[in-house]
Amino acid sequence: MGLARWRWLGMRRFLFLGLVALAFLESGTAASGGWELSGHLALEEEEQCTVDRRANLTYSEFIHQYAFSKPVILQRLTNNSLFQDLCSKEKLLAEFGDFKIRLSTANTFSYQKVDLSFQDYVEQLLQPQDPNSLGNDTLYFFGDNNFTEWGGLFQHYSPPPFRLLGTTAAYSFGIAGAGSGVPFHWHGPGYSEVIFGRKRWFLYPPEKTPDFHPNKTTLAWLRNTYPALPITERPLQCTVQAGEVLYFPDRWWHATLNLDTSVFISTFLG
Repeated sequence: MGLARWRWLGMRRFLFLGLVALAFLESGTAASGGWELSGHLALEEEEQCTVDRRANLTYSEFIHQYAFSKPVILQRLTNNSLFQDLCSKEKLLAEFGDFKIRLSTANTFSYQKVDLSFQDYVEQLLQPQDPNSLGNDTLYFFGDNNFTEWGGLFQHYSPPPFRLLGTTAAYSFGIAGAGSGVPFHWHGPGYSEVIFGRKRWFLYPPEKTPDFHPNKTTLAWLRNTYPALPITERPLQCTVQAGEVLYFPDRWWHATLNLDTSVFISTFLG
């Protein structure tokens, strides 16, 4: 085989590998909706998920096995592919970039509020968490949604169909950077669905108060407190993937950690 033939085959192989790499990058961008992955933090999932994962769960099973007793991750319960498409970075910036949003500090009580445009938040503050920063130094977009402005988006969301008697549903939409999250807190029951990214959850039953500082981030707790906990004192934990829904019962303690830049929506049952 002549030298020209080898060069031609080599060029074909180079072009083929280049196209494969480009397709991989494009598919990764599509899968993440244009939002950044974990980046330099390289955050990992737990070694073993200790929360039940259930597909095709019936309402009767949900009520008797989980609603009042323990968390569960629900799979294939709803189809939110349209909502996911509308939540890509490009589409959200085009639709809501100029809208004012309200940010909360990422500590247990979220007492500080800051208003700025959605575009400024995405371009300036949606960064991986500084492991050394405190919760009141970290601004987080979750809740405080203006339903007049965001209602057109929410009408395309299909919430989990399982309801608890005497409760009404309220949405809370959020976007946060890798390493961010909210430290331990509790409230009424609800669901949380990941639209893009991954969100790691830590959960304790109401009678088990976790060892944590309300102004230290979940990332700091995971790195500094969690490793020293005896196995029997560790929380239930699992990483919720895009398209999965976690249900948490009433008054269960929980903390969250976004492993990537994550888009998510909660349905609180008040």
